Amino acid sequence: MFKKKNIRQTFSSLTVRNYRLFFFGQVISTTGTWMQVLGQAWLVLKLTGSGTALGFVVALQFLPVLFVGAWAGVVVDRFPRRNLLLVTQFAAGILAGILGLLVATDAVVLWHVYALALGLGLVNALDNPARQSFITEMVNKEHLTSAVSLNSIQLNLTRVLGPALAAVLIASTGLASLFVSNALSYIAVIIALLLMKREHLYIVPTIPVAKGQLAEGLRYVRNSPIIVVTLLMMAIIGTLTYEFTVSLPLFAQVTLNGTATTYAKLSAALGIGSIIGAISTANRKHTNGMMLIRAAFLFGLAVIFFSLAPVLWVALILLLVVGYFSVCFLSLGNIILQMETLPEMRGRVMGLWAVAYLGSTPIGGPTIGWISETFSPRWGLAVGGIAAISAGILGAVVLKSKLLKKETTDIV
Repeated sequence: MFKKKNIRQTFSSLTVRNYRLFFFGQVISTTGTWMQVLGQAWLVLKLTGSGTALGFVVALQFLPVLFVGAWAGVVVDRFPRRNLLLVTQFAAGILAGILGLLVATDAVVLWHVYALALGLGLVNALDNPARQSFITEMVNKEHLTSAVSLNSIQLNLTRVLGPALAAVLIASTGLASLFVSNALSYIAVIIALLLMKREHLYIVPTIPVAKGQLAEGLRYVRNSPIIVVTLLMMAIIGTLTYEFTVSLPLFAQVTLNGTATTYAKLSAALGIGSIIGAISTANRKHTNGMMLIRAAFLFGLAVIFFSLAPVLWVALILLLVVGYFSVCFLSLGNIILQMETLPEMRGRVMGLWAVAYLGSTPIGGPTIGWISETFSPRWGLAVGGIAAISAGILGAVVLKSKLLKKETTDIV
């Protein structure tokens, strides 16, 4: 399927020592994160038995990204990114450790989970743009596509590995061990960051603290057609299409009359398709706005076809395609922003990317959930598919109009 040369291109960023350290540290840490995701959901249901309480915890983790994500991007541009990551990884580890201690001593109550979820959300609001921006300090442009795509690969691999390990730990050592294990997993990233050779980093000079830097970043985005299109498309797709944590369980239970095993199969198919999509994206030597628009359109089309799947085996095949184009769009958008953004603006731009992708979850999740419950899970998925196609069409129109306007201005 993939030529030997293409395989070398896919994994080329791992030849860079600093990125290699970071990648394997992330594999360990992200596995722990997915373990905690399952453990936190199990804990909330154990304490309350309420789906509403579970939804509120998820909202608390993403609301900080929505409200302070853009300002977090300013902070990223003001301070050394490796130092910021050391702080965020340490803070996230402490929060996980506290939750593990509370559970181990049977002292945990619901408000503890709420408070710690909100704290983790605040940490992630800063960690996400810092981590995304730091990729360009570890690798040059030659390896950037590989580095971004490998990040998607490890995220999807650990999404499968983390819950599997969590299930084993819950059965053997109890719920507290999940949170303690996650706390310890952050040590891997901290060690990786400390072991990096500073002289091999492409360090971006920080900007001095000054008023109006967020507005400056917004003006910069507004004046770049490709960045505007990328963020605009992600805002639409992030809000309505990337809500699989809501739509897939409902599709498995209500539409297919399945069980938790059915949902696990659907999630696995989505993950496998995503890994294939990430590998495919890593093989690309060039990216542009039209490739992103095409990926959005095909992503939406795949979701619509999946929403019509009559039986499980058809749904699994279609989900492979959904996962493929899902990560193609996500990786291409990330690569375009990294390539097109000035280094001193990258933190602010990636902060807005986090707002569009993650910060939209508290809005999109309940919306897709309401549509799925009121009409059917098929409609919830279909709305997401239509949103992705609409984003592709809107992106094409906006990009064309802005480029024509720029050409006219240049002529004048």
